Amino acid sequence: MSVSLTERAATEVKRIIADQKLEDSTVLRVGVTGGGCSGFTYKLGFDQQFDESADSKYEFHGVSVVVDKKSALFLDGTKVDFYDGIDKRGFTFDNPNAVKSCGCGSSFQA
Repeated sequence: MSVSLTERAATEVKRIIADQKLEDSTVLRVGVTGGGCSGFTYKLGFDQQFDESADSKYEFHGVSVVVDKKSALFLDGTKVDFYDGIDKRGFTFDNPNAVKSCGCGSSFQA
């Protein structure tokens, strides 16, 4: 399985979808792009598109998660969580394929 979503992250995704009044068919798209201080940057966003030939689709705690097959190579086993603390708030990525990551946690090297 490429990517998993914790229950806490799924709750936050559902809250955002409701607050922004997005369509029921909205999926969470997780991916990577080249760049950042360590080589790759995580991408997280909402989408209405799903291409069976180019994407894999998963369901976690009532949230549909879509990962393009190229990104899946770098995200295999990654857990997306949501952190809400006094020091910061946002989605986090626990990627077992990252051999190096930057201090901000938004880019990595595989």
